[in-house]
Amino acid sequence: MLKLLRNMGRREWTMAAVCTIFILGQIYFDLSLPDYMSSLTVLIKTPGSTMGDILFTGGQMLGCTLASAVLSVLCGYLTARVASGFSYTIRERVFNRIADFGQQEMMAFSVPSLINRTTNDITQVQMLVSMGLQIMIKAPVMAVWAIIKIVNKSWTLSAITAGFVAALLAMMLVIIGVVVPRFRRVQKLTDHINLVARENLNGINVVHAYNAEEYQNEKFQKGSLELMRTQLFNQRAFAFLMPGVTFAMNALSLVIYWVGAAIVKNVPAADMAGRLASFSNIVVFGTYATYVVMTIMMLVMIIMLMPAAQVSAQRINEVLETEAELKEGCRTDAPERGTLEFRHVSFHYPSSGKDVLEDISFQVKQGETVAFIGATGSGKSTLAGLAARFYDATRGEVLVAGVNVKEYSFDGLYNRIGYVTQRAVLFSGDIRENVLFGESRGGDTDGEVRQALELAQAGEFVNKLPKGIHAPVAEGGTNLSGGQKQRVSIARALARKAEILIFDDSFSALDYRTDARLRAGLSRELKDTTRLIVAQRIGTIRDADKIIVLDEGRMVGMGTHQELMKTCPVYQEIARSQLSAEELGA
Repeated sequence: MLKLLRNMGRREWTMAAVCTIFILGQIYFDLSLPDYMSSLTVLIKTPGSTMGDILFTGGQMLGCTLASAVLSVLCGYLTARVASGFSYTIRERVFNRIADFGQQEMMAFSVPSLINRTTNDITQVQMLVSMGLQIMIKAPVMAVWAIIKIVNKSWTLSAITAGFVAALLAMMLVIIGVVVPRFRRVQKLTDHINLVARENLNGINVVHAYNAEEYQNEKFQKGSLELMRTQLFNQRAFAFLMPGVTFAMNALSLVIYWVGAAIVKNVPAADMAGRLASFSNIVVFGTYATYVVMTIMMLVMIIMLMPAAQVSAQRINEVLETEAELKEGCRTDAPERGTLEFRHVSFHYPSSGKDVLEDISFQVKQGETVAFIGATGSGKSTLAGLAARFYDATRGEVLVAGVNVKEYSFDGLYNRIGYVTQRAVLFSGDIRENVLFGESRGGDTDGEVRQALELAQAGEFVNKLPKGIHAPVAEGGTNLSGGQKQRVSIARALARKAEILIFDDSFSALDYRTDARLRAGLSRELKDTTRLIVAQRIGTIRDADKIIVLDEGRMVGMGTHQELMKTCPVYQEIARSQLSAEELGA
């Protein structure tokens, strides 16, 4: 938690310092009240005391109460500002750090866990800061101050109070030791439930189609039941705290007044002044002792929040301290334009020691259309990801425009690349915003948007929408068909006017007619733009300048369609499975 607090800004620290001063003032006024109570007791019992003296002392008590209330309100306002400002800073830094993550980091944390850390975990920390800022300062200062006030009044009563406080602290330590490990379990179970819920929502049609509702419900209920049991155990443990503290406070007051009565009784009856002084000390002692126990009650409130907040802080720190594997270079310029080269590139995922790609070498010139084809799992999409530097090669080099991709700044690299994923990704907003997505787009006029949509074969359906390019796009593009989403996604890449366009099996959602028209348009309008196409259909890539055939991570063929039909058995097998005898003979 202390490590996380280092992220607090100067403004928040300043407000926290002012709040500390207000808290100290509040403690001073609160702990002054018993002294005034003692003075009132003496004044009332002392012959000759005037009503003016009593009202003056009572007015001082009222003034202290009012001053304490005002300072309490100001502290509440400041702590709320500190907590909200701190959570804003942390949320922004966590979001920015996640934005820098690559595929490896995303796989290590999982999306549901990162969402939970960005929302629920930060809320837990915010609640602790909001309450803890006051209580963590107020409780120990008030306790020490109250103890100083009472320690010289009666060693017997002081020893009794110390015994009660020690018993309460021991109880709290035991409960904390039992509960804290289970709070980490709660967070992991919450991540799991979020994962199951997210999978179920994303695949709801599949769930319905396979009559898997009961299966999914059982999977969700299993995690939910375990979470409930863990939370129930924690709540039961905490249920002992507040009643225990309340009982101890009432019992302490009873013991103090019982022992105090004996102390007063031991004073000779003739010594009325001594009896009055003893009685006054007992009243003051009881009040201060109650303050000491009240500090324990304050700590109980923090303890109920601390375990969850501590675990949340650790989870947030894990994100903030995780460095992305992909290190940014500083280069933005390049000696070439639109070229791509793989030099003896091999790659394997961190979780697997087996190479997904092995010793891949090829060159792509500016304006060429290069296609990658192979069986499922042959490494086509991984190769495209290496070209876009979603991963770094395990061995070898990947060069874009004559420069190793590791030397580029991220802006310098991605300004040269337009990437279209296999699964279209759209963002909530409208079509125009999705086409002009990102800071490095080529332009921002409606004409450029329509041009990109027309080239992507999306102009026809967009123009039919009630608001055209301003038509709303729901979260994830759920109000559009798969083919429509894919075409808008392609238009987004085209609007960037990049040197290299990478289509990662992006044409699979398009019908053959749209596919052909799109490829013809790209060849006609983007002659100087290099195009990399990952595809499953030979019809999509047969006109490419160069086709690279992959098989189990190895490059087993490279050439035109005609050349590969003569020299590459793997390509021939794929062709025979997709093309008719007439097409094969053509």
